[in-house]
Amino acid sequence: MSDKFFSNISGNNVMTYEGAMQKIGILLGFTVISALFTSAYSLTALENGNVELLSVLTTGGVICGFILALIIYWTRPKNPVPLMMTYAIVEAVFIGAMSTVMEHFFPGIVIQTIIGTLAIFVSMYFLYAIRVLRATPTFNKVVSSLTVSIMLLYLISFVISLATPYEMPLLHSSSLLGIGLTVFILIVAALNLIMDFGFIERSVQNQTPKVGEWWGAFGMLITLIWIYIEVLRLLMKLRSRN
Repeated sequence: MSDKFFSNISGNNVMTYEGAMQKIGILLGFTVISALFTSAYSLTALENGNVELLSVLTTGGVICGFILALIIYWTRPKNPVPLMMTYAIVEAVFIGAMSTVMEHFFPGIVIQTIIGTLAIFVSMYFLYAIRVLRATPTFNKVVSSLTVSIMLLYLISFVISLATPYEMPLLHSSSLLGIGLTVFILIVAALNLIMDFGFIERSVQNQTPKVGEWWGAFGMLITLIWIYIEVLRLLMKLRSRN
């Protein structure tokens, strides 16, 4: 989301930091509630040996969430709230199902993932607040390029896994190189938080429309979900080596 993002979006009231934080809390609330319900449902399915249902929940959540995110950013609706809340609920279905499976094989991994995600968020905010890391144009271009490359890598890997019995080398491997790749991806995901903080700060300074609070919250929600998934994958790889 560049500085020209709101060029076609109008509104009377202007965006504030407090409003952006409230919107982030709302979207995260929908995500957590949906993930908890999905986790409870997935646990029952797991106990009954219904692996097919878990596969449907994880795969369906990923595909629907990806499509919804593209629709939201491409169409830029005047009232994006319903679609953003739907995205939070749908993506949480994937998170809840995947977390349940990982917790089954690696007890305690979910709480470790939550703590790790919170630690990364606090660390990135601290580094941004003291201006060690800043969302400069060059920084944004580099991180955005790396993010797009990683998303393409995941998309190719997903297509390969659906069409063939093979997997992308290193991406799902628990080898040292595979762990190193996951650490690199996690670093890029964490750096996206700096861009999110910068977007919100610039938007408030430029007195953008009130709806900008939802866009800032939506961008941060996507980043936090990505970080959670990568922390979960990293811990899974590390524990599978023991």
